[in-house]
Amino acid sequence: MATDKELSDFLEHVERRAFKQAVYAVRKDEAALDIVQDAMIKLAEKYGDKPVAELPMLFQRIVQTTILDYFRREKVRNAWVSLFSGMGKRQEGNDDFDILETHEAEEGSAAAESTADQVERAQTLAIIDAEVQKLPARQREAFLMRYWQDMDVAETAEAMGCSEGSVKTHCSRATHTLAESLKAKGLKL
Repeated sequence: MATDKELSDFLEHVERRAFKQAVYAVRKDEAALDIVQDAMIKLAEKYGDKPVAELPMLFQRIVQTTILDYFRREKVRNAWVSLFSGMGKRQEGNDDFDILETHEAEEGSAAAESTADQVERAQTLAIIDAEVQKLPARQREAFLMRYWQDMDVAETAEAMGCSEGSVKTHCSRATHTLAESLKAKGLKL
């Protein structure tokens, strides 16, 4: 286990290199400094009790993850800025401007649906969910992994502990059973 002195010496030794790596990735000195500081804090808080030999790999992984987190936050921030910057502009002499009044829902989006359509969709989903719950356990498990969690056949087989052929059989039976039961209830998908 690393002592406080060993941890401090390690961080002092890797600080400059981590900063250069972060600057190269994000192209902003201030953001790179924040990334390195966050990574150092995370290492000290969560992994300070690890042996000194494990610290370089842990720190490198934390720096990479923190850089990815930075880009994710920037993407979200930029999406919101661009979303609101493109909306209607305040006109001269119009003090009653309300941004919410200028926003129109896109055709085909959930916001553009009528209340009746939303209720109908919710009822349909409830019926489908009830029918999925009636499936035998293995069929339900295979069906949900393949079609709701978008896992491929190999991943599903590994997760279920069976062969790929078994996954295909379970999925086929589940889809046929669901199609028949939903058709009997008057639903056409």
